[in-house]
Amino acid sequence: MLIINSFLILQNKIRNMQENLPLDVIIELTDCAIWQQDHPVLDNVNLSVRKGEFIYLVGRVGSGKSSLIKTLNAQIPLKQGIGLVAGYNLSKIKKKEIPYLRRKIGIVFQDFQLLTDRTVNENLAFVLKATGWKNKMEIDLRIGDVLDKVGLSLKRFKMPHQLSGGEQQRVVIGRALLNDPEIILADEPTGNLDPETSEGIVRLLTDISHTGRAVIVATHNYNLLKKFTARTIKCDNGEMKEVVGDQEMEFLI
Repeated sequence: MLIINSFLILQNKIRNMQENLPLDVIIELTDCAIWQQDHPVLDNVNLSVRKGEFIYLVGRVGSGKSSLIKTLNAQIPLKQGIGLVAGYNLSKIKKKEIPYLRRKIGIVFQDFQLLTDRTVNENLAFVLKATGWKNKMEIDLRIGDVLDKVGLSLKRFKMPHQLSGGEQQRVVIGRALLNDPEIILADEPTGNLDPETSEGIVRLLTDISHTGRAVIVATHNYNLLKKFTARTIKCDNGEMKEVVGDQEMEFLI
């Protein structure tokens, strides 16, 4: 009986949260624990993200940045707390619902993860077909649209090895935009790029946030934080805290 009552209390709390969230809030985490394999890396996580926000997620390697991103994407189950992401409740999401959640989330990887034996066009077409697109004309138009947005219209039929690192990352960002997501999660998107190219990538992601999408960028690049200031969340010692006021940038990473 106690277990049933606790479950009902949690259900009512989730329902009340969903009903009372501002319309522009796209991510809401309350009292969450974030796990990495079989142990928690972040506890008492509370985070609210609005549509159109650009947010940095900082912290040392192993501090929980990537695990948080994987939890938002339902790659890692949410075992404790309440997590509402793009209209889905992470604590009770069904396996069959996860692909639909992921269509609302675009992922940008540090190591690109492009299919090296296919052109840019074929890489993007593969993703669209895998997510249910069938009409060839619509696929071609969508690919052209996203490549135009990331400044790669002339690279459509190039192979990945014919592109620079920055161009490959722009393809990855274009791939993330294919299904018109509400959220972009970028995990160290500039980790393999030179400083000038990194600035271009962050500038592009900032522009994307101005279209109404929430953008979360996990990074340890201090220079980018200093040059492109934005709301910053730090993962450290099992906790996640927002950096506020005049806290010195040197102590963020």
